[in-house]
Amino acid sequence: MSKAKLKKELQSLTKEKLVEQILDLYDKNKSVKEFYDFYLNPRNEKELAVKYKKQIRKEFNVENPMRSTEKFSVAKRAISDFKGLQPSPEALADVMLYLPESACELTYCYGDYSEQFYDSAYNNYKVALEFIAKNNLLNDFKLRAEQCVKWASVCGYGFADDIADIYYTFYQD
Repeated sequence: MSKAKLKKELQSLTKEKLVEQILDLYDKNKSVKEFYDFYLNPRNEKELAVKYKKQIRKEFNVENPMRSTEKFSVAKRAISDFKGLQPSPEALADVMLYLPESACELTYCYGDYSEQFYDSAYNNYKVALEFIAKNNLLNDFKLRAEQCVKWASVCGYGFADDIADIYYTFYQD
């Protein structure tokens, strides 16, 4: 169904029917519930950021690498889900940078990973720094971005150089 057709259908509903539909969606769909909970109470933004960071950490479990799955797709989905709630740029930047941070920390602590792993970590680091720069948050995230460079410094496949290069593109120390 097109958005225009949906809009036409929704406009034909009474206010009561529309409220009933939204409440039904709220009850049956976890993401709709989360969206409305956040929309109506955006003060819990930090709690939600922690929730999504835990999902990312599960994929890059530094504390217990045997339980780590290193699935960038799952971690990126967590970021996408959080972004869909329309959080502040600061909160979104926090969650976005957490993915490459966790990946860099994991490889620092437990040795080399595959080139594909490093490519994904680099790409996510770059996207996070681009977002951070676009939203004038570079000073707020400098220490965390720099920590990624330190963690990557022991890695292979040119990863250390790539992470340092993108860092210095945004931070001219």
